[in-house]
Amino acid sequence: MPELRRDLEALVRIPSVSAPGVVSHELLEACALTESLFQSVGVATKRLELPGTAPIVTGEIPAPPGAPTVLLYSHYDVVGPGDLSLWDSPPFEPTERDGAIFGRGTGDTKSNILMHVGALRAWDGKPPVGVKILIEGHEESGSGGLLAYPASDPQLFKADALVIADSGSLAPGLPTITTALRGVAQLTVELRTLESGQHSGLYGGAAPDALLALIRALGTLHDEQGDVAVAGLRREPWPGEGMPEDTFRELGTIRDGLPLIGTGDLGSRIWSGPAITVIGLDAPSVDGALNAVSPYARAMLNVRVHPDQDATEAQQLVAAHLEAVKPYGLELTVTGAAAGNGYSAPTGGPAYLAAVDAWSAAYGRDTIVAGSGGAIPVVSALARAGGGEVLVVGTCDGFANIHGPNERVLLDEFERATIAEADWFGRYAERFGS
Repeated sequence: MPELRRDLEALVRIPSVSAPGVVSHELLEACALTESLFQSVGVATKRLELPGTAPIVTGEIPAPPGAPTVLLYSHYDVVGPGDLSLWDSPPFEPTERDGAIFGRGTGDTKSNILMHVGALRAWDGKPPVGVKILIEGHEESGSGGLLAYPASDPQLFKADALVIADSGSLAPGLPTITTALRGVAQLTVELRTLESGQHSGLYGGAAPDALLALIRALGTLHDEQGDVAVAGLRREPWPGEGMPEDTFRELGTIRDGLPLIGTGDLGSRIWSGPAITVIGLDAPSVDGALNAVSPYARAMLNVRVHPDQDATEAQQLVAAHLEAVKPYGLELTVTGAAAGNGYSAPTGGPAYLAAVDAWSAAYGRDTIVAGSGGAIPVVSALARAGGGEVLVVGTCDGFANIHGPNERVLLDEFERATIAEADWFGRYAERFGS
């Protein structure tokens, strides 16, 4: 662990922030260090260059006779640090306090790269399974050409099991395997009604108010209880143990006394059902507001989709719903943006059963199965090409504050997850084919 920690800190010090279409020096530096880390444990690496994305580190350790092959995935890019004044220590200077390493990318997801490396070190680079790796550098900005590539070269990704290291435990010390990822789609909806803003005293009440019409349309996306009201969007009860409401409230920083929106079990609201969030709104500011009818309004929507529903289909359903509303007789313009499918992993296979045992042993308590409201669109593409069982696991926990200030990874979570993966190699090799 001391060696893994030093390697993690070196990787975190590289500000490998990704942006669509940009391959920075820092991304290349993180790629090179990632490549050298896997080379040090016997992986014969090769860079895969694809359009619109940073170099992808691939490589292989051949399988022993009769043994399965596993594909290990993660990413070396990170999101930007945001407001530096909100950080208690510099985001790209890893700092230990309270049993954790703080810094951008510690949880999402450079510690997961080191989890893979550590698991291979535990076997001195000679694991009882074959290993393929795929470590990308543009996951945070859409993955570029990687999303479509697996279908064109399935042999590169073919494996009996895929370990997607971009997740972790629901809470510290609670071993978790994620079996469902919601898909994601974006839309922009806009409306122009006047050439310019007009005096509300002279024109309000008859002139078509663009902002008022947009708000009315957006209000139809949910019913009175807060459930999504768009026909055709799938929602099903979550089949396993859901997240406790008190944990959800704490993770979500929900103010005391406020109700949650929606009805039914919590898992179906955040893991196996849809969500529509208004993530951006162009509207006049309250400060300095004028008494005028709004001539123009625009909103951006983020749609989270049932793991087994096509994200583009869901996007089209939301667009059709909004186009049909015609608030006050006005037609909205709806434009679709990026869409990525989710994934629902089957359970009960040898990789899954071995993982339950390995994670339970490493953490000293029963492993739970969870979903994720977040999306990792490349998982669906890799699963279709690779054809193996999918395990979404990792070093993170629900309180790691990924994408926020003071992101961190707990050192004991990092250690347990690494031990679990190393142990899983052996358990899976024993179960495979039996």
